[in-house]
Amino acid sequence: MRILVAEDERNLNRILTEALTDEGYSVDPCFDGQEAWDALACAEYDVLVLDIMMPRMDGLETCRRLREHDELKDTMIVFLTALG
Repeated sequence: MRILVAEDERNLNRILTEALTDEGYSVDPCFDGQEAWDALACAEYDVLVLDIMMPRMDGLETCRRLREHDELKDTMIVFLTALG
């Protein structure tokens, strides 16, 4: 299973990436929504872990764009947020 982790807080991104990799998943980290969108154009992912609040393009906009493409609309998404 291939996972894309889009989280702008670098330490949390590293922790998530390492934990998922240790569990046997193939994980690609990125640090903002635009970088996530660019990665989606180059590779297929089974799951996206998206921070809601990221620079350049937030997780919600990334999700909206994803759902507009038939070939990507069924990709599973897990949202992260530090909002209360």
